Amino acid sequence: MKAFDGYHPTVLLVYFCSVLLVAMFVTNPIIQLSALLGGILFCGMLLGRRALPGNIAFYLSMFLLVAITNPLFSHNGVTPLFFLNGNPVTLEAFVYGAAIGVTVIGVMLWCRSLGEIMTSDKLLWLFGRVLSKFSLILSMALRFIPLFRRQLRRVSRAQRAMGLYSSRGYVDRLRGALRVFTAMVAWSLENSVETAASMRARGYGIKGRTSFSLFRFYRSDGAVLACSAALLILALVGVGTGDCTFYFYPRISPLPHTPLAIVSYIAFAALSLLPFIIEVKEALVWKYCISRI
Repeated sequence: MKAFDGYHPTVLLVYFCSVLLVAMFVTNPIIQLSALLGGILFCGMLLGRRALPGNIAFYLSMFLLVAITNPLFSHNGVTPLFFLNGNPVTLEAFVYGAAIGVTVIGVMLWCRSLGEIMTSDKLLWLFGRVLSKFSLILSMALRFIPLFRRQLRRVSRAQRAMGLYSSRGYVDRLRGALRVFTAMVAWSLENSVETAASMRARGYGIKGRTSFSLFRFYRSDGAVLACSAALLILALVGVGTGDCTFYFYPRISPLPHTPLAIVSYIAFAALSLLPFIIEVKEALVWKYCISRI
């Protein structure tokens, strides 16, 4: 289920840049938790239930690493919890480390969602006219990496099936790795020659060459783009006026709750949950249509 994936690449790029901009540079607990919640829900819907256990373990360990490491190296703050080797471990340092951990995990989740949504053809469409050669190289590299990994597994399995080497001894593993490396180099060169011939046959580099695009800008794209821009502006109002300012040092400040701050909280929460809301809405519409058949 990837309803959000069907929007125009420009809309997707603007949306992800907006969320990442606020999530990375605004140090407010509510903003950070909103970004984390939106990233968890959206990334969970993209990856599915099967990938959740391993991902949860990885992100939880990353959070604990950041949260525990910061108070061990930063001793700022006026509320010591205990002393370790004569250095105070303060409440402010621990809370700041937890906040940074939340930010890091949220940004990683949104970047992973960005990698799932922004495919190579979308990147090529976005930057093809401005940076045509760079876009082509980037799209080819993104396409080549999974192809290389798939071919590597195929060659390794074929070598083992033929009985050319076993994985018991170090020498046998080294010889097998060299055979696989030789085969992969030959495959890479052959693939590059075929790609060059295909590009030449399709008229790459010819002046006046026309191009075909799968992407069209519809009214729904404009609605999502306008909604994202409006929510971003509302979220940045409280940040720009200082109503969302939150301090960890030297003492943890009270959570801002002015009217502008509340508006910013609600706007960014809605912005973070926008893909999830769209996915849920499309799923409900789909189930309703199926029930009417």
